[in-house]
Amino acid sequence: MKFIGIPLRKPSFDEVTAAAVMGSGLWLLLVGLAHATGMAMERADAGALLVVALWGALSARVGIHVGQGERHLLANLAVSAVLLGAYQAAITFAG
Repeated sequence: MKFIGIPLRKPSFDEVTAAAVMGSGLWLLLVGLAHATGMAMERADAGALLVVALWGALSARVGIHVGQGERHLLANLAVSAVLLGAYQAAITFAG
């Protein structure tokens, strides 16, 4: 399967689990850092950060590497935008 010319691969269960743990750990670190520095972060902002952190960790497992050129960067930004749009729509409908 390809996405804008980038061949995608199917990650194993262990790779997805490792990416989820890594993304969650990164999110926890960033939320803790924001709290420690006194930066105000609402629940919706923390949720959006979690979505992007998890996608960032998972994207490398499926074959989208930001450092490998413009197509990879564009793919990462496009998927992030779609995920954040879906997250914002869910927040809007739920609240």
